[in-house]
Amino acid sequence: MSSPATQQPSPQLFFQTANSYQRTEALKAAVELEVFTAIGEGRETAASIAQRCETSERGMRILCDFLCVMGFLNKDTQRYILTPDSAVFLNRHSPAYLGGALEFLLAPGLIGGFKNIADAVRKGGTVLEDEGTVTPENPVWVKFARAMAPMMAMPAEMLARLVDEKADRKLKVLDIAAGHGLYGIAFAKNNPLVEVTAVDWSSVLEVAKENAAAAGVADRHQTIAGSAFDVDYGTGYDVVLLTNFLHHFDPPTNETLLRKVHAALADGGRAVTLEFVPNDDRISPPEAASFSIMMLGSTPSGDAYTFAELEQMAANAGFARSELYALPPTFSQAVISYK
Repeated sequence: MSSPATQQPSPQLFFQTANSYQRTEALKAAVELEVFTAIGEGRETAASIAQRCETSERGMRILCDFLCVMGFLNKDTQRYILTPDSAVFLNRHSPAYLGGALEFLLAPGLIGGFKNIADAVRKGGTVLEDEGTVTPENPVWVKFARAMAPMMAMPAEMLARLVDEKADRKLKVLDIAAGHGLYGIAFAKNNPLVEVTAVDWSSVLEVAKENAAAAGVADRHQTIAGSAFDVDYGTGYDVVLLTNFLHHFDPPTNETLLRKVHAALADGGRAVTLEFVPNDDRISPPEAASFSIMMLGSTPSGDAYTFAELEQMAANAGFARSELYALPPTFSQAVISYK
């Protein structure tokens, strides 16, 4: 019996990874030129897309072919067709348009921490000045609040329905590091008896106020400006939201914050943490596991924490128990910790 064929070594992954900057810049160009929007409007040939986007036909043909290779477009003879994902997330006419998120994801203040990851590995944290993205009043968070809101709308609504399923009783909600404010706002939209207090830097809270007004809940949405570690929250909250925040800090810092949250909660209250939660092997699922490198490049000591780690932090801060909930199809998971 012959042995099964041995897979030959291939340099393909090496070259794909070394050249991956080309993929980033091609996507950035396609969003800037509104290529996906043009195709969604019915321009399907290189010539017609180029006319709509005011580019050369040759340049547009090469860009669109590369977008097909990347998986953002399909091609039928000379016609370019949006994939289902591109139609939903990259056509400006779609309510779920995400192209604006590139303003945050590719912000110089964020990607600068990845210019020399070797130094970050040597140091064990970001090589950006001061404390990277956790610098007080860092302007990158205003970009985050404005650019990432469309991406957060769905998980925000899912989280509100998970935590306040019946939406039939009065709840006092504290939204820590609120950013765009969509998580607290989703609770207020889901339940007319919810009152929300949002905490963040003053410049960021202006975005949350705009979103609360647009959602029609401004009369039930108030703010506290300042650092979540320093400001007085008050007490008696039924729910405290910690969405995409704990990953910026090390466990002792998180436990300090969680003790403050525990004290602000009413008896029977819940801390609701939303995070990228890798499995215990720390290499799966890929989206959550990969988030650790983001924290290495952009923060002094942040990480993507497993559920066991988040559970232990909450327990050390005085919480009785924690439960983990998936929120498909998003990459995030919710950890609900009970006082």
